[in-house]
Amino acid sequence: MTEPRKHWTVRHFSQANPAGPGCDSVPALLRRLADSIEALGPVEIQDVVIQSETTPDGPWRSGTVYFHLPEDG
Repeated sequence: MTEPRKHWTVRHFSQANPAGPGCDSVPALLRRLADSIEALGPVEIQDVVIQSETTPDGPWRSGTVYFHLPEDG
């Protein structure tokens, strides 16, 4: 069992697909988010939220990743 957290501040980042054709691609957004998560190193993911904004090119997908670094504990 892990130690209880000392505080519950959460870090986050958001990313979106590039505007224009293909901005609605969920697989492309998930790959982009996964690459960024891997680049962070060992983190604890708390939540991943996918949003969609309506544009002339169709839905524009973006995502926000909420996470904790090991030293945040």
